[in-house]
Amino acid sequence: MKIKVFLLGPFLSSSPITTHVSGNSLFMSKSPFLFIFRHFCTKSVPNRNSRENLKLGLGNIRNLDDALSLYDDMSRTRPLPSVKQFNQLLLRVVSLKEYLAAIYLFKDISCNLGVSVNEYTMTIAINSYCLCNRVDFGFSILGLFFKLGCVPNIFTFNTLLKGLFRENKINEAHELFGKMVREGLCELDVVTYGTVIDGLCKAGNTLMAIELLGVMEKGRRTCKPNTHIYSMIIDRLCKDKMIDSAMKLFDEMSVKGIPPDVVTYNALICGLCNMSRRREAKMLMEEMIGCKIYPNVITLNSLVDVLCKKELVDEAEDVIDIMKQQNVTPNVVTYNSLMYGYCLQGRMDKARNVFDSLPNKNIAPDVRSYNILMNGYCKKKRIDDAMHLFRVIPRKGLKHNVATYTTVLQGLFRCGRCSVALQIFNEMQVLGIKPNFYTYCNILDGLCRNSQVERALLLLDALEHKGGGDYHHHISYYNIVLDGLCEAKKLDAARAIFSDLASKGLQPDVVTYTILIKGCCENGLLDEAKDILLKMEQANVLPNEITYNAIIKGNLKGGKYEDAAKLFEEMDAKGLSLDASV
Repeated sequence: MKIKVFLLGPFLSSSPITTHVSGNSLFMSKSPFLFIFRHFCTKSVPNRNSRENLKLGLGNIRNLDDALSLYDDMSRTRPLPSVKQFNQLLLRVVSLKEYLAAIYLFKDISCNLGVSVNEYTMTIAINSYCLCNRVDFGFSILGLFFKLGCVPNIFTFNTLLKGLFRENKINEAHELFGKMVREGLCELDVVTYGTVIDGLCKAGNTLMAIELLGVMEKGRRTCKPNTHIYSMIIDRLCKDKMIDSAMKLFDEMSVKGIPPDVVTYNALICGLCNMSRRREAKMLMEEMIGCKIYPNVITLNSLVDVLCKKELVDEAEDVIDIMKQQNVTPNVVTYNSLMYGYCLQGRMDKARNVFDSLPNKNIAPDVRSYNILMNGYCKKKRIDDAMHLFRVIPRKGLKHNVATYTTVLQGLFRCGRCSVALQIFNEMQVLGIKPNFYTYCNILDGLCRNSQVERALLLLDALEHKGGGDYHHHISYYNIVLDGLCEAKKLDAARAIFSDLASKGLQPDVVTYTILIKGCCENGLLDEAKDILLKMEQANVLPNEITYNAIIKGNLKGGKYEDAAKLFEEMDAKGLSLDASV
């Protein structure tokens, strides 16, 4: 037997799978299919019947090589194994997260082996496409359903809904769900509603999720909302800081006899802590333990994260001690949050002690551990300590990521080490680590801070021509450079960039206007500053405290006390306050 040409092409490599998307095609740039090709070309096809061996083989798959080896055996067994066994193999490949391999095996099973695939085989293929973020290809398999006389079932439609939400295609998901309801394409189940509610919550459309919860309440007995559904909405409400609404929904659960679980309590406890309602959070935790629902490491990590972000690190340490008494073992995520809290407070020795103690706890620091500590050192301008950690990371078997490089670049620029920063930036790109929005912001800001605004302009120009939508074309980039030009007293260049924003499809925001107003005031151009303030209001961009403080300060310095007083009255009427310096 020979495998068809469409499986080969770019696949003659034994390296791991990677993907890229181009137009309407999904390719594998590297592939394990050389393994199959070699077997098919070098072995004859024996006539054997080893059903029991195949059954045992499905339970012994540990990696993709094992799966491909078993597929080789299955494809050469005569008569061929049943579609059910091929389905089990495909499911195992998907569980290994080898989605592209599952897609290409599906193609070979259906096209080359001639196995009569069923609705489950096709649903597995759809799921694999969705997990590759190509739900459009998943929909194309629906045509194959009808061609083979199969009817898509609820699993198929649930998979497509998940795929649409995964790619943030909210309107398309809403349209599909509506069609399922209107045309009765299948009988909806709890998973369908859960998928839609989860997608709506993640998209921030909590009100629509609550409406759908109401629909479920009024629907069939077999489709009533469960603990998982309620927990999803409660979690979203807490994240939206609508903690009272979340508590109300929690009370409704009790009335309706739906028991909360550890996930429900985790969401509420963290939500309360986030709103500084720690006493209520403590009472809820006591209630939780009283109901024999015990906190887990997610509870611990969520609480420690919230407390550390509020710089309540000593309280976070207490929580860790209490959780240990409840047999909850902290992990690297817990200690990363603790380090982050100490770094926020500038207590670098404490943060370093936590970092150094990890091996004694049988916890290996991850790249985030290093990034947090490096960031803390950079903010304290201890750049040599940060660079030492930066160089240690590869020696520990870890890889730098974009956050690592962005942190180091920011630190180097803040310490005035521009040439080293630019070398690191080049190194980053050579290694194929793509800069992100924050990387570019830090480089532009670093260049401007170090009197290299011309270089910043060159980079801005390069970003303009790079393309890629908002990622390479953002008002924040222009704000940084405008600020640099104003600081360098290059107002003509700043005006030119500001005037050109509309032609680039960018709208100035409050920061843009404030930078120009401040620049004009510092150069004694008070009338121009007032004109910009007027244009700002005409563009429906509301000035903030920083805007008013800048223009009032400029008027005071220029001896325009009456104008400053009028602006102060206007500011006060809007509920804004002067800063201490003004």
